[in-house]
Amino acid sequence: MSSLSIKNIDIGIFPCVLIAVLLVIIAILLIKIHLLRKSAKEITDAFSDRLTTDTNTLISISCRDKYMRQLANNINLQLRMLRRERQRFQQGDAELKIAVTNISHDLRTPLTAICGYLDLLEQEEKSAEVSRYLEVIQNRTEMLKELTEELFRYSIIVSTDTNSANDRNIDETVILNNVLEESIAAYYASLKAHDIIPDIHIPDPKIVCTLNCASLSRVFSNLLNNAVKYSDGDLQITLSETGTITFSNKAFRLNEVQVGKLFDRFYTVESARNSTGLGLTIARTLLEEMGGTINARYESGRLIVMVSVPIAINATAKSNSCTNYGKTP
Repeated sequence: MSSLSIKNIDIGIFPCVLIAVLLVIIAILLIKIHLLRKSAKEITDAFSDRLTTDTNTLISISCRDKYMRQLANNINLQLRMLRRERQRFQQGDAELKIAVTNISHDLRTPLTAICGYLDLLEQEEKSAEVSRYLEVIQNRTEMLKELTEELFRYSIIVSTDTNSANDRNIDETVILNNVLEESIAAYYASLKAHDIIPDIHIPDPKIVCTLNCASLSRVFSNLLNNAVKYSDGDLQITLSETGTITFSNKAFRLNEVQVGKLFDRFYTVESARNSTGLGLTIARTLLEEMGGTINARYESGRLIVMVSVPIAINATAKSNSCTNYGKTP
């Protein structure tokens, strides 16, 4: 009787022990899963931080799991390689910008001399054939001069020099309507010379913005110059009360692929007249610095470029206009 009771007790305890063991295993697994999730989150957050900040700090995790630590170590190895490549790129990019600035600056002196001698040669007696050759040389010299100036401006705009960046970050209160009108007026002669009569729509309410006026004028000048290059004889300029400016013109010689590349550095198409491939790139860089946007699309044979700038709400303009910095892009 005693032996049977002991067997019954053993049989009754066994399921309880099994359940207890399973509960312990489940608890251990839950803790393990929690630690793995915590480590995965630590790796994710640290990885995102390392990609956005320039730091030599590597990823570390609190979990002692060898597989998670191995993962962290592999990511750290890739981060070291990525950091080295980034430093090489930044150094090369800085050297390229300095080289472009120096080259474009050095080209100015001989180009100025060439233009001077061409002007003197223009005053001399010459045959019709010599005059034709001289005209070709003058046109090519002007193109080279324009490209040199454009390279110089672009190198200054994308320069990491603190003083240059600070100058472009000096904001002022301006009226968008007036700045656009001044830019169109400064470019009107060039537009008319290419048989382009702009169709302008500017609202009466004053649209007030707080941004760098010189940069905004440069953007408008580059966009107007772009219209001269690609327009087939028309140009529509529309300013909305939300601060969006639309430049639209017929451009049957373009296509969607070409329009998609217009903002690429040095990209030009055969239909462009004396194009350097930097005007729209400069415009995009300046707009991004001011918190604005620019995009282009091609619809039904028309090139449409849209510019948006942040407008001020309930602001009072201290100045109705700003100095227009010329019509050269």
